[in-house]
Amino acid sequence: MAKGLIWATAEDLARNRGRVLSLYRQILRSLDSPKLTMNLAARLAKKAEACAIFMLGAEEESLHNIEDLIDTGEYALSLLRKGDIPKYIQ
Repeated sequence: MAKGLIWATAEDLARNRGRVLSLYRQILRSLDSPKLTMNLAARLAKKAEACAIFMLGAEEESLHNIEDLIDTGEYALSLLRKGDIPKYIQ
């Protein structure tokens, strides 16, 4: 992501697309994990919240903020895999 200095260019966004889509799918799959003690309604609500977070993040144009959002998503995924619910999704 070195093409744009501060703001993301189309190339920067295209380069991150696969990484973000993969992260999004993994988070949605992790919310279905039997390790999480949630009923169906809670799972659907958490999935909707994750969808909303990713939709808001899609509008971000700052390279630094995009990297921070990806790092936060990877951290949230690691917590979900352990069976914990991240704070911002609780």
